[in-house]
Amino acid sequence: MTEKISINKTVKPLVENLLDNLNLLNLGLQESEGGAKIVDAGINNNGSLESGRLITEICMGGLGRVSLSMTSNMPEWPTTINVHSTNPVLSCLASQYAGWNLSFVKEEDNFNALGSGPCRALALKEDLFKDLNYSDKFFSTVVVMEVDRNPPQEIIDKISTDCNVSEKNLTIILTPTRSLSGTVQVVGRVLEVGMHKLHEIGFPLDKVIDGFGSAPIPPPAPDFLIGMGRTNDAILYGGTIQLYVDVADDEAYELAKRLPSSTSKDYGKPFADVFKEYKYDFYKIDKLLFSPAKVIVTTVKTGKTFTNGSINIDLVNSSFNK
Repeated sequence: MTEKISINKTVKPLVENLLDNLNLLNLGLQESEGGAKIVDAGINNNGSLESGRLITEICMGGLGRVSLSMTSNMPEWPTTINVHSTNPVLSCLASQYAGWNLSFVKEEDNFNALGSGPCRALALKEDLFKDLNYSDKFFSTVVVMEVDRNPPQEIIDKISTDCNVSEKNLTIILTPTRSLSGTVQVVGRVLEVGMHKLHEIGFPLDKVIDGFGSAPIPPPAPDFLIGMGRTNDAILYGGTIQLYVDVADDEAYELAKRLPSSTSKDYGKPFADVFKEYKYDFYKIDKLLFSPAKVIVTTVKTGKTFTNGSINIDLVNSSFNK
């Protein structure tokens, strides 16, 4: 009998490695009242490409392998992130997806964040886990939040309580989108974004066998909005994924046809411009836009491979040079 995978168990060595190498990675560390470790990966510390790479692997619950490389696909932006998982359903959807609402309102001091990481499989606050038919139980956990300040104690208490872990066994990693760490870990969601759209369009998750993705790393941004625009454009117009699926040729063809970002009515403009057009309401943007630019689907039944979409170098250049 195959032992059930605990993503909080598999991620633990990665979190310990991060905490053991804070200085080398240009990260900072604080502790909460109850002993939670709060890692500054871009607020008062610069962070680094390497810390972003490691945080991406942590986001994936220890079930993903992430590397950085230099490629010639985009001459102006050769630094590329490569993401691979032999279990993309658990690593991307049960862990990496930022789906846990961790917002708190206290008079005029609002804290708004979405939690990413294996903590989500302990808290089970999202309907997605019903579809995944997965839950986890472990004594420690980690959450990643794309914010530029420490969470209030009320949010830390909520995470600890909902995950049923002691506060001293909780690690919180903060990665502002405009920072090096934040930029890398957001673009490192190139495979996850494809997996999320795959789920949204109703493709059976148990038929996904393996997955690989890559996207260019944009320069860090001067502010949040530009950073959000660049990191999204890196995936929507510069990202590529290859999925290996256990389905017939016609189903693989249909998946490749429906998955790229170009299937969206909002495709064709920098994400920051689209966001502005919808008056900064993220939820008004067409959901079909959130997917990699190019999708390759290979069926393991026959080896047939189907490709759809394309890299939009001009749009990536326009976005990254803003």
